[in-house]
Amino acid sequence: MFDTADTGAKLTLDGVSSGYGPIAIIRDLSLSIRRGEIFALMGKNGMGKTTLLKTILGLVPARAGDIRLDDQSITGASPKALIRSGVGYAPQEQPLFTDLSIRDNLRLAVRSDRDLDTALDHVFTHFPFLRDRLAQKAGTLSGGEQKMLILSRALMLKPDLILIDEISEGLQPTVIAQIARALHAERDQSGTTILLVEQNLNFALEVADRWAVLKLGEIDDSGEAKPESRERVLEHLKI
Repeated sequence: MFDTADTGAKLTLDGVSSGYGPIAIIRDLSLSIRRGEIFALMGKNGMGKTTLLKTILGLVPARAGDIRLDDQSITGASPKALIRSGVGYAPQEQPLFTDLSIRDNLRLAVRSDRDLDTALDHVFTHFPFLRDRLAQKAGTLSGGEQKMLILSRALMLKPDLILIDEISEGLQPTVIAQIARALHAERDQSGTTILLVEQNLNFALEVADRWAVLKLGEIDDSGEAKPESRERVLEHLKI
């Protein structure tokens, strides 16, 4: 069981700015996420949440500031290098190869077939339905099952840090509850740090230890994830 008393910073952003072409999306953003915590980043559409995840992962270059993983700068590192160093990513868009089997989609996450069986056993602990359906094409899964497959692929190598983008979008409550249990188990058993971008307020506050609201590329508010935080966050999310 991971000791959540270890509160050293796993991920630190210091004055980070990024964007697309001449458009600035993330503006001088600073944020520290503790080792072994689940941190929920919320905000309305178009506030820069996905851009921030892509900036951390190196898919969108940082224009200013510094990004540190375990106090080591990763600013400018390639996505491939970051994934190899223990960063997982579950994107919002469906990144599955729909004509390939579940097994082959999961196989893409491991460096060698020697690691495959161990990695599969790991994700089966979270989503046991995958075990008996490995030969099924990914495109034939329901929307909720596809989201669980996306998350499973990100968890195959037991990442130290996982970035998750809108995992609950469009899902039934029973599937959301299963994903919440998986995230808590991954954190509690492996000490995985999780940065969760979410618009589902109830899910975010249930699963997270702390939260922040992003507005126009800047942190507008933050706090501990408690039931009484709901109204405070809701004020920021109102249209």
